[in-house]
Amino acid sequence: MGFTTTARGEVTVVQVDGQLTVGNRHELKSAIQAALDAGARKIVLDCGRTDYIDSSGLGALVTISKRVREAGGQIRLAGLNDDLRSLFELTKLETLFAIYPDGDRALEGF
Repeated sequence: MGFTTTARGEVTVVQVDGQLTVGNRHELKSAIQAALDAGARKIVLDCGRTDYIDSSGLGALVTISKRVREAGGQIRLAGLNDDLRSLFELTKLETLFAIYPDGDRALEGF
């Protein structure tokens, strides 16, 4: 499990590998905060390699979204599998995040 941050032009892409849970949510928050501190304002969180997000992970995503917006930025989610997409719909979080089928589509028009 880990997070990889790369730059794709003006967009910072954070790849989530594995699960997003209570055990690693602070690591993701730190990665996003470091990107914001470095001046990133366009962020794609690529969940194409993520198969599970627990309630703490969802809470971290809500906090991250708020921080990014407060900094004048935008965050997009990409690559949610069918189960995670259903989770976001069930919890109404799809109204908080722009969700794209994959990382390349999330980068378009950013």
